[in-house]
Amino acid sequence: MRTGAREERATPRGYSAATRAANAVNSARTSPLERESLTLRILLAEDVAMVRGALVALIELEPDLKVVAAIENGADIVPTALACQPDIAIIDVDLPGLDGLTAAEKLHHELPSCRTLILTNLGRSGTLRRALAAHAFGYMLKAAPPEQLAMAIRNIAAGRRVIDPALALTTWDSAQNPLSAREHEVLRRAAEGSDPTEIAAALHLSVGTVRNYLTTIVSKLNARNRVDAIKTAYEAGWLP
Repeated sequence: MRTGAREERATPRGYSAATRAANAVNSARTSPLERESLTLRILLAEDVAMVRGALVALIELEPDLKVVAAIENGADIVPTALACQPDIAIIDVDLPGLDGLTAAEKLHHELPSCRTLILTNLGRSGTLRRALAAHAFGYMLKAAPPEQLAMAIRNIAAGRRVIDPALALTTWDSAQNPLSAREHEVLRRAAEGSDPTEIAAALHLSVGTVRNYLTTIVSKLNARNRVDAIKTAYEAGWLP
């Protein structure tokens, strides 16, 4: 009888052998199929092969993250994403074929379930504004500590925005692009190396009108000349 009493006290009321067995099953490791369903699928777009390989290796150290595509050309982002259905796309800003921000915007419209993390060297407020306008959920600098990348991916998957705090504050305090859409187009073509005659022909304007636009642009950006205006616009992120 004393033995039975000890056994009764050692086993809490309602905690049967069946309950213990069920708890053991629930605490066991999930099946491969269940683990696959819990894994975040990542598309990575980075044109530098060594950096791309390092990022893939870094991401796949995490048991809940899987790189399903690693590409180098921005024009391949949307078709690849439609084929492999990633949860998160990590996109560099400077890509051949199609720049990362334009690709991010196209991806948002074609596959809105896929959230975008912009990963770049460009710590410029204007580029961050463009990224947010392209519906990016995150903007991370490549100089960030490696352990922050996995955390950023998980936060974005959970619907939380991830933006470098210092850059966000700088963006909040910085001025908006003062150029009109036409002035921006003229400056963009000038930055690509077109002279006023070529710009005039492309935009169906007179050469005099183009020169007037360039003068206005230099004035609005408080620049010394056209070259300085282009530099200012690049640094502010107003030119890709």
